[in-house]
Amino acid sequence: MKRDYLGEFEHIVLLALLRLDKQAYGMRIRQEIEQRTGRSVAIGAVYATLDRMEAKGYVSSRLGEPTAERGGRAKRFFRIEAEGAEALKRSEEALSRMRLGVRVTRGMA
Repeated sequence: MKRDYLGEFEHIVLLALLRLDKQAYGMRIRQEIEQRTGRSVAIGAVYATLDRMEAKGYVSSRLGEPTAERGGRAKRFFRIEAEGAEALKRSEEALSRMRLGVRVTRGMA
């Protein structure tokens, strides 16, 4: 049984891919993360994470059609693969097990 868990940002990126579905490309992923988390994210961090997860087989990418608005460049679209979905599931299950019986209150020190 594989036991490598996702880091926080990897987890967030995979959730953004699932939310965006066929519209998951770098800038949209960044915007989705910023909008939903309120966290400022560098586009370089998004691509570095996607590249790392692609090397692990968690995501795959393909080039779309070149567009005039991008000066003839194509967007790189990403999708989560079965291995990535499994890693996401493992990480969420681990977090759920860690939360069992824990109550977070303000002022804990």
